[in-house]
Amino acid sequence: MNATIAESSGLRADGRTNDQLRPVTIERGWSAQAEGSALISFGGTKVLCTASFTNGVPRWLMGKGSGWVTAEYGMLPRSTNERMDRESVKGRIGGRTHEISRLIGRSLRAVVDTKALGENTIKIDCDVLQADGGTRTAAITGAFVALADAVEWGRDKGFIARRAAALTGTVSAVSVGIIDGTPMLDLAYVEDVKAETDMNVVTTGDGRFVEVQGTAEGAPFDRDELNALLDLAVGGTTELTRLQREILGR
Repeated sequence: MNATIAESSGLRADGRTNDQLRPVTIERGWSAQAEGSALISFGGTKVLCTASFTNGVPRWLMGKGSGWVTAEYGMLPRSTNERMDRESVKGRIGGRTHEISRLIGRSLRAVVDTKALGENTIKIDCDVLQADGGTRTAAITGAFVALADAVEWGRDKGFIARRAAALTGTVSAVSVGIIDGTPMLDLAYVEDVKAETDMNVVTTGDGRFVEVQGTAEGAPFDRDELNALLDLAVGGTTELTRLQREILGR
């Protein structure tokens, strides 16, 4: 099942207005093997998100009646303009990869009732097939769809109680930034590299903030600019939430 947010003409290099998302497509159930999966595209950025369900929890959670959700993130060698070595070949995982993996896990756990999940583990793998800015935000948005299907798989198999509300809401994420003094939503790579301020915003479906990562790459930003960026981000995640609910039939 597929769903799409269409693009319209506007002011930016790719024809968008400053408050417009890139075309966003989610292909639910992309992987035949995983308990939940989604291939998500934010414009030229494409991320495959798979969710693997395991009956049982890490040793430190055994006997506590709670489940666990965690995530791993990685980029394929040719997801970028020039080939990069696989981190497994290098023999170590980079700091950026660890940071994004933890971000995805935190974002998903914000809408999971681990008690209702029971003593089960869901591991999300987010693999960037093609990078054009916003890989972490696309990963979070797609990962939620994969997570939701994995939860329903566990319910169907009897690992999660039939009426247990393991998911307390939805979660999605988007990038925003200031370019030439103008706040913009959902930055492509060509915009991201010249942004004076760069920010990633994660929200729940009802508009509450899970995480805000913002950095002034050039001049510091003021409160008015911060508010403008947050307003843009919430507008974007509202659209992403609508898409997630549409594709999940909620």
